[in-house]
Amino acid sequence: MVAPDLRKAVRGFVAQELKDRHAQLDTRDEMPLPLYGRFAETGLANWWLPKESGGRGLPLADGVDLVNELSYGDAGVAFTLFISVLGTSIVSLYGSEELKERYLRPMAERGGYCATLGSEREAGSELGRTATTAAREGDELVLTGEKFFSTNSGFADFLVVVARSAEDPSDHMAVVVPRDTPGLTVVRRWEMIGLRTSGTYEVHFDGCRVPAANRLEGNGLRLLEIGLNASRILIATTALGIARRIRDLCMEYARTKRFRDGTLTDSPVFAAKLGQMEMLIDVMKSQCRQAARDYDEIMEGADPAAVFNRQGTLKSALTAKMFCGQAGWEVATVGSEMFGGLGYTDDLPIGKLMRDMRYVSIVEGGDDVLRDLVFSRYVIPVPRRS
Repeated sequence: MVAPDLRKAVRGFVAQELKDRHAQLDTRDEMPLPLYGRFAETGLANWWLPKESGGRGLPLADGVDLVNELSYGDAGVAFTLFISVLGTSIVSLYGSEELKERYLRPMAERGGYCATLGSEREAGSELGRTATTAAREGDELVLTGEKFFSTNSGFADFLVVVARSAEDPSDHMAVVVPRDTPGLTVVRRWEMIGLRTSGTYEVHFDGCRVPAANRLEGNGLRLLEIGLNASRILIATTALGIARRIRDLCMEYARTKRFRDGTLTDSPVFAAKLGQMEMLIDVMKSQCRQAARDYDEIMEGADPAAVFNRQGTLKSALTAKMFCGQAGWEVATVGSEMFGGLGYTDDLPIGKLMRDMRYVSIVEGGDDVLRDLVFSRYVIPVPRRS
């Protein structure tokens, strides 16, 4: 459980900056970077960064509690604030000491951002078909290609780019690229139907040169797979925060909504639906916390980089994201129906919450992709079943 003072700080931020501001937080305006700057004033920006890099070094289990609170206020804000865990965890595990000092320490000091670029238009979820290349020229790597969806790229301090070796197409690498490197162009910010306080971008590389030492140790696809463990668990947690908000909105509405001789809270049908909702929320919370404990157990071991390199994708990270996305969508669907016609308008927060919830089952591997991963990694190999 996260320390009470940290939970209090996050709840204070949510109450002051996010609660009851669904209309302001559901626009396609410029990124609300000043809002994120005010979160940094809590001292919790990038809370997971290792202590040896100047960070707080909070375990992922604490991150689950913090993201749960943030997502209750706004899932897009939560997503922006935690998604850097994907790239920074890869750098922390597989980067040189020089890279960690150059890129992670400033993030810890200033509350900066990292973006991870794997997605491409043609490759889709088949990242082995990545077309972006990195060519070795002396002591440099030259990146060329396009990345389709990359959150935070428009304002990140640095990017972690997955590319195919131009010399050996079977070799994939993960490369650290400073955001201001010549040849790196942000093409556009995508207009999303939900999570509108987050920024996801299309990025183009044209002869983008970085030192060869910016390559992280290991196969780039494997490193991406490892990094996705933490971010998938926190994405699952956003479904928990959204679901809790929907439950509370339903209760607030039901207390004043006239129904027959009383209010909606007197209806046994409403009671049954809210009871089901509460059950799903409780199981979602358990799933996220257990997956985080599995992750933390490895990170606290003697050689987490080697263990993760053998393990790859954690089963509990996959199942937490799938279950929370599906359970959260059930909560959002039932919740919207309770508001009747108003549940299909923009007048109440429920419409925004439904659209925000939908992302959980889409980003970082849709449910069908994750089902296939669970089957191939944990059903076919009998010894790995639990």
